[in-house]
Amino acid sequence: MRMAMLYEELDGARVRCKLCNRQCIVGTGKSGFCRARVNFGGKLFTLTYGNLSAVESRPIEIKPFFHYHPGSTSLTFSTWSCNLNCAWCQNYHLSSIAPSVTSRTLSPEQVLEMALRRGDDGICVSFNEPTLLFEFCVELFPLARRFGLYCCFVSNGYMSIEALDALIDAGMDGMNVDVKGQQWSYDSYCGGADVEHIWHVAAHAKGRGVHVEIVCLLVTGVSDDNATIEWLIKRHIEMLGESVPIHFNRYFPAKHFRAPPTAIERLEHAYRVAKAMGVRFPYIGNVHGHAGENTYCPRCGEELIRRRSFMTVKINLADDSKCPNCGESIPIVGRARVSFSRG
Repeated sequence: MRMAMLYEELDGARVRCKLCNRQCIVGTGKSGFCRARVNFGGKLFTLTYGNLSAVESRPIEIKPFFHYHPGSTSLTFSTWSCNLNCAWCQNYHLSSIAPSVTSRTLSPEQVLEMALRRGDDGICVSFNEPTLLFEFCVELFPLARRFGLYCCFVSNGYMSIEALDALIDAGMDGMNVDVKGQQWSYDSYCGGADVEHIWHVAAHAKGRGVHVEIVCLLVTGVSDDNATIEWLIKRHIEMLGESVPIHFNRYFPAKHFRAPPTAIERLEHAYRVAKAMGVRFPYIGNVHGHAGENTYCPRCGEELIRRRSFMTVKINLADDSKCPNCGESIPIVGRARVSFSRG
């Protein structure tokens, strides 16, 4: 266990956790919604520092990040539990389990050494909600940046602005935010959360210079209807602008949600509506080989990056990430490259 950051002491040995927007008030001997931060004697402790549930090198496209170091790999790791409770969670075997104080832990230095030894280009915290590794990341990210590694989150976006600022100050420069639908989707299927706070987190990160991409998992019967799709696109443009990538991903049954997989026609509809409303870089995800995975020039339509199975297989960009046909500047962080196969 480690002493937690971002909390305040209250009367009666209670504490208010300020890590995420839930702002849980936690009595002594108790934990908050996420079960990862525990009040012992009027002090808040984290059970997740270095307590990693998975560690592996993965293509950055699988997150998905399509405009952030395309073709690179990141050392990706996670801890346990979550501050949401989504009915269709693909990684419920991690997010549904409370962290244990008996788990083996790794230090930030050990994780950095793994990334360097494997030849990864960056650090990515993913699989479960990365905000629960806050204290660990605040120490790891500055170390990683000193060695030229990028640092990013794949998040549900429900962290506090205070936590977000601390992560950015530590070196986080990429953030993928998953927006799960309109407010009723969160209330009915995700344990409750304020969706407008999530949009504001994404906008705040962008305003501080973080590269942001939005993912919308279009869940059958929940977030794949025309009204929700149009609302998602409208809020995306209002909060982040037309040039921030938005991914419409296919849902598959998981955990205890058993609706059929998203109809591909629904994803294609969202893609067309986004383009018609002015989004410059919409994408279709979880449909391998679909043309909607590729990056096209928003001015002339030239294919710029071709993808297959989370890999970049063709790069067609001029210097400074410009379209070779018309010269349009494409917002890409880092140098796009063809993915390196690890065999």
